Amino acid sequence: MSHPGPAAPVASHGDSLDLLEFPRIAGHLAGLTRTAAGRGLALGLEPLNDRAAITTALNEAVEAIRLLGEKGPLPVGDGDDLLPLLDAAAIEGRRLPVEAFAPIRGAAEAAAACRAALAGSAWPLLGAHAASLVPLPQLVDAIRRSIGPRGELLDGASSELGRLRREAREVRARIKRQLDALLLDERYAGIFQDELITDRNGRYVVPVRTDHAGRLRGFVHDVSASGQTLFVEPAATLDGNNRLQTLLREGQREEERILLQLTAMVRVAAAELAGNQAILAHLDLRLAIARFAVESDAAIPLLTEAPLLELAAARHPLLVMKLGAAAVPIDLRLGPDDRVLVVSGPNTGGKTAALKTAGLLVLMARAGLPIPCAPGSRLFPFTPVLADIGDEQSLERSLSTFSGHLGRVRDILAAAGPQTLALLDELGTGTDPAEGGALALAVLDQLRRSGARVIATTHLNLIKGYAHLEDGVVNAAVEFDAETLRPIFRLHYGIPGASHAFTIARRLGLPAELLARADHYLGHGEREGLSVLERLQALRASLDEELQAAGALRRQAEREQEQQRRLREDLEARQRTILEDVRQRGSRLLSEAEEQLRTLFRDARQGPLPPAREQARLTGELRALRGRLPRPQAVPPGVVPSRVAVNELLFVTALGVDARVVGSDGATVELELGGKRLRQPLAALRQYQPPRLAPPPAKGAKVRDRVTRRAFRPRLVLVGKRVDKALDLTAAFLDDGLLHGEMRLEIVHGAGEGVLRRAIREFLAGRSDVAGFGPADVGEGGDNVTVVELAGR
Repeated sequence: MSHPGPAAPVASHGDSLDLLEFPRIAGHLAGLTRTAAGRGLALGLEPLNDRAAITTALNEAVEAIRLLGEKGPLPVGDGDDLLPLLDAAAIEGRRLPVEAFAPIRGAAEAAAACRAALAGSAWPLLGAHAASLVPLPQLVDAIRRSIGPRGELLDGASSELGRLRREAREVRARIKRQLDALLLDERYAGIFQDELITDRNGRYVVPVRTDHAGRLRGFVHDVSASGQTLFVEPAATLDGNNRLQTLLREGQREEERILLQLTAMVRVAAAELAGNQAILAHLDLRLAIARFAVESDAAIPLLTEAPLLELAAARHPLLVMKLGAAAVPIDLRLGPDDRVLVVSGPNTGGKTAALKTAGLLVLMARAGLPIPCAPGSRLFPFTPVLADIGDEQSLERSLSTFSGHLGRVRDILAAAGPQTLALLDELGTGTDPAEGGALALAVLDQLRRSGARVIATTHLNLIKGYAHLEDGVVNAAVEFDAETLRPIFRLHYGIPGASHAFTIARRLGLPAELLARADHYLGHGEREGLSVLERLQALRASLDEELQAAGALRRQAEREQEQQRRLREDLEARQRTILEDVRQRGSRLLSEAEEQLRTLFRDARQGPLPPAREQARLTGELRALRGRLPRPQAVPPGVVPSRVAVNELLFVTALGVDARVVGSDGATVELELGGKRLRQPLAALRQYQPPRLAPPPAKGAKVRDRVTRRAFRPRLVLVGKRVDKALDLTAAFLDDGLLHGEMRLEIVHGAGEGVLRRAIREFLAGRSDVAGFGPADVGEGGDNVTVVELAGR
């Protein structure tokens, strides 16, 4: 039978997968999967050719990494491949073994769980796959009712099976009771080899000594190996054993019927089960890719339209698996205008490692895998990636090293095109250097004409000179520590690398006379060329050290700047805390004054009014306190001031309150608030338009008892007033109402746009001396008038 699954884009078959060790990456991913189908999908993973498919695969990897971090692993299950079971179930009349149903149930439950976990808009790509999963609740319920956790068929699989098994247990217990009684019966003392009930051919028997066989009537079913014991079914249990065998046979037939029924249900759902498995395998692989990204600190590369390679801090993934964080990163760069990168330097300097890293990371990106490199790295999805790496000499085929190289180079030349990345290791070696170098230059010329991009390693000075002279061809040297003979795994672009053959020979202890003779044979021109190369590399290393030192100084300056910023923010936060403390102390003072005034009013209602001067003093103090406290401001009023005047009122945004200007130095303003001084930057202040001046301080000698000089009217008209002025008048109106014992007041604010009405009602909601308020009756002004009930009436 055929099994449906998600269609996969066609992968490339021209890539040098084995030479670049891509199958080892696939094998590692297989070890990170949870299901057999997921492992198979991982092992068959190949780079993709279609750019849209590559982009989708990388975006799915991004989503899987986020999913793994936010929700943990998906419940994809851990069962075996279902396809062999589904093929077996497809045969009409055949039943699956009882142990086959547990993985089928597990897969169906995993499908339902993954569909639920990926529902919603948070996972658009993986969720689209999960939406195609088909829940199979009837099949799951049937298997759950029938099959136990250890793969056994349950009594509840059918009522008939339950009845047969219960009766069989009862018959079995009755037989054992009969046999136990027989073993203890004194009439049969000494005839039993052991007081033990055993089973022969499905029938319960007792061990009887051969020399006492005639004392117990029954049927012999077996004889011990020694011949000393007969296993006898007593005649008394014959009917019971017969009934037990009948029940067991009927139970087996019922079990067979149940398993056939379950198999038929699996047969009906086979297409859905196969499709679910394919989708779960895809999700399993995506989660394995996410695990790989986390363990290797990999990033998703950006795909470019132009053929280029910009990989920062790239690490070979196989080295990451082996060494972890100790794997040394390398910067790989092939610009959009560069056709060839020639990497040179000593043996064991890291040239081939750089070549393999570049090729393998491109292949991984094309397979939808994150790659071990710094975020922001970019690459073109080169197709195909062709490599000539290593030694392919063959005695059977009479191929030398040079012939092996040429055979692969021939194939690369035949397949190269504008989207090709060609990797050529030790180009031109294995033969006469002059002839090999000439062939190498011709190969590079043809690859450049084909439009391919090339990374080549070499020791040949002819190729290094070619890279220096030709446009679009770039030299790069691998850095090498000549003192320790260790590679540093860093590329220096723009200069060729020295092979350091004499330096390495000297460090390894070759005789000085031999090295002097070799130097003589080298020739003056070659000697000077090598000297220049070594001096260039030493100069580059020195410049790198200076750049690193400058970078360290810059980072230190940035850290200090950040510390200053945090210190400034901390000081500003402390200032806000202090100012808030001042505001809260003012609020407490106001509450105490209000309580004093309410006490005074309660006393006034119970007896004669206090002296007029005392009334006026308390009312005036209360109004003065309210004037110094902030009112709620939805948006800071006014604009940031550029110039301020002494005695001007400015709004302090941190406190939500007005304060009087005492002085200014141009950048900061000194303010007076509640008898205290504070300084604020201009950006923290707002200037009213037009500017407002603080009122002159009231003189104590002119305090008069206005309460007793005029009659109090319990109706206040505020139509046409500004909000701030209206709130001042409302506060005074409420205080006068309390003083005169008027518990029901009316405030006329009109309709307009409702700004004044909302401000007054918000103000009333914050007053502890207001018991309630609301619009007047329609005949008394409706929503144009607010009726206030004061507390304490």
